[in-house]
Amino acid sequence: MKNIVVALMLCFFSAAVAQYIPLHQDYSAIYDLVDELANDGIIEVNSVVKPYSRDIITQSLLQASNNEKLLYRQKKAIDFYLNEFALEQGKFPEKRWVKFLDTDKATLSLIEPAYRYKDELFRAKINPLAGVIVYSNQQGAMYKRWVGAEFNGYIGKNFSIYASLRDMVQPKNLLHWRQNYNTAVTSPFTGNDTLVNKAGFIRNEYGGAYKRYATGGDYSEMRGGIFYNWSWGRVGLVKDHISFGDAYNGSNIISTNTPSFPHIQFNIHPAPWIELNFIHAWLVSMDIDSTQYYTDNLGDKRYWYKRKYLAANMLTFKPIKGLHLSIGNSIIYAENTVQPAYLIPLMFYKSIDHTLTRDQRENQNSQLFINISSRNINHLHVYGSLYVDELSFYRYAADNPERNPISYKAGGRLSNFPLKNLSVTAEYTLNDIITYKHSIHSLDYTSNGYPLGSYLGDNSTELFLALSYKPLARLNTSVSYTFAQKGNDYQYIREDKAIKDIISEPFMKDVVWSNKTLSFKMMYEVFTNANIMLQVDWSDI
Repeated sequence: MKNIVVALMLCFFSAAVAQYIPLHQDYSAIYDLVDELANDGIIEVNSVVKPYSRDIITQSLLQASNNEKLLYRQKKAIDFYLNEFALEQGKFPEKRWVKFLDTDKATLSLIEPAYRYKDELFRAKINPLAGVIVYSNQQGAMYKRWVGAEFNGYIGKNFSIYASLRDMVQPKNLLHWRQNYNTAVTSPFTGNDTLVNKAGFIRNEYGGAYKRYATGGDYSEMRGGIFYNWSWGRVGLVKDHISFGDAYNGSNIISTNTPSFPHIQFNIHPAPWIELNFIHAWLVSMDIDSTQYYTDNLGDKRYWYKRKYLAANMLTFKPIKGLHLSIGNSIIYAENTVQPAYLIPLMFYKSIDHTLTRDQRENQNSQLFINISSRNINHLHVYGSLYVDELSFYRYAADNPERNPISYKAGGRLSNFPLKNLSVTAEYTLNDIITYKHSIHSLDYTSNGYPLGSYLGDNSTELFLALSYKPLARLNTSVSYTFAQKGNDYQYIREDKAIKDIISEPFMKDVVWSNKTLSFKMMYEVFTNANIMLQVDWSDI
């Protein structure tokens, strides 16, 4: 495995290299600006796979900076963010306050707090991380806070390395607005009801490997990676979030709901009209392997989880400017070792699975997905994605009550038209019965117990509407409405008759969980990535 990666690294050399350090999707203000510039036809981005790199964002902002179609607010925002990405341009930021160090090679400032260094070989930035979110409703209040630090570094022309650590602490939760669709929510004042987003809760946010205690819980989130870059591609070993599929309210293909997981990342774009993205990931099955264990000094057995892997690719074609057609597939497999065939980036993994598991009762768990993204109408981005869990064409017969377990997502965003600084978003998601599920727990579409796809899981729908207004470069106000529903939770039973019974059940026969939330949000960026946010939700869950 190590030798394969090293061999790939040594094969490519180039003078013009775009070095890759991903900018996490948590930094929503930058992503909104890049999306807006693309919708206005000022730049072009491949938004089917995220995160974007700091260098790609820098180049996009530089490309847009002199465009005559820019709004005044957009110009100010670009100037503001380009100052943050100064190191990617080989220089230091111009605006620095309370400076403790200021030389040709290094700077240390208090606002924004960061240490930066650059010479002919090495460029780096180190900065602290801290934040707090306070929640309050009629039943009480709680907070979630985090502290940590991150490092970004560029070595020579080809190597990049980064690391980011957050220690998250959430004291006892006194709120009662979380819902678990298959487990009754306990009293908000008991030790059993203390976490905002435990695995199993229906929450559209990042999960965590919580340590539980009577007064709350905590977890640490370590992300980072190392990349070798060349002019038309990159390869890296990463532990981070990644998403496949265009979306504004959570992807239905590969989302960021799970804790970050380690993976090999491979990208090539050998021509302007084609791009390939591939990952091979090590997931957490949460499924005990009774044959693998340690023995402690008291003779007790400490078991391991079963191994679980994900291989996925997305091939994007760009036949004309603004139109991106993507097709990909993935497989989740649970073997004792990494299967070399699933390390090949451009493969149809279901076919490989049929060869490797021939004459076995059960195959591995494979998926197919399609994504279409169009920005061919100025100011408008329309998109749709399809996640296919199983596909049998005979199920489309008029007299066949069975359905294919498929997830659909379609939506659009209109930016700066007809009113400037205003954007309107609409997105609809439908996840059919037993989509994302599997009869073998080690092969289901999850990691750490959190869904890899839609946060709603199967037998569900969601309508998301949003209106966003940006009066100033660093101020964003928005109003959004979410209407989500889940139907009956069916157990995936493999026997042929049982499968037919399950997928013949009426979609959303009974609504067992629903969420109607009207949300108002205001966020102001004081300095780069230092935000003050106020959000008020009216929810009927």
